[in-house]
Amino acid sequence: MLPTVDFCGLTVTRLLLGANPFGGYSHQNPDRDREMRAYYTVERIKETWRRAEEAGITTMVTNNETPHVLQAVREYLAEGGGLQWIAQVNLREKADMAASIDEVVEIGCRALYVHGALVDDAYRRRDAETVRRWCVYARSRGVPAGVAGHAPKAHLWVDSLGVADFHAVSFFNCGSLHTGGGERFELADMARAVAAIQQIEKPCIGYKIMGAGRIDARMAFDYAFENIKPGDVVNVGMYRGDSDGMVEENVAMVREVLSC
Repeated sequence: MLPTVDFCGLTVTRLLLGANPFGGYSHQNPDRDREMRAYYTVERIKETWRRAEEAGITTMVTNNETPHVLQAVREYLAEGGGLQWIAQVNLREKADMAASIDEVVEIGCRALYVHGALVDDAYRRRDAETVRRWCVYARSRGVPAGVAGHAPKAHLWVDSLGVADFHAVSFFNCGSLHTGGGERFELADMARAVAAIQQIEKPCIGYKIMGAGRIDARMAFDYAFENIKPGDVVNVGMYRGDSDGMVEENVAMVREVLSC
């Protein structure tokens, strides 16, 4: 079995299965985006979750706004799928954050966090009240409330407010994508991200640890688990179009890294 931790009351493996490839968010180029979307039908997404279950992963992460991915979540959970769902919540398709939170709670998420672009924006405006309101409302619906974010400074600011139950910290500060600056992946970002993770006492999810496919998987797992806290986890998207056995291969690597 993969090692597990108590993550805000949930028993979670230290490797989570992410979803950017499911929605065609390659963070590489438009052709790659289209390739991923064509490959990941609803049925293939559900198959990937079932294979993750069999390999020993306990938890998946997806956003709340990619229609076919959200359809897959609904069907998978309704069919008795065993993975716990942590929802990444945005509000582009809803009137407000409360409506977005209500939807994912009603579908069956076990925890949620606010999309990093929204948190980055709140940090730029120093809008503490909005972040506090989001987290308080999520907890009122009975789930742990976290925040994502691309800039480590945004996470440290939210942490200073004491409002979030956990943080989803990007290893690369590619928030430039959400502000019109395009994709930006710089290796120096990784050290700043893990320094923030180590400073934040709350549990953290490290994501984009492979730089959206730019870094060797084994090297990325080694670096991440050497530098995050013992109760932290990593979230990794897996594109089986490159290797059908990628889920099982990643699980084997994490087992090996964590047993060293």
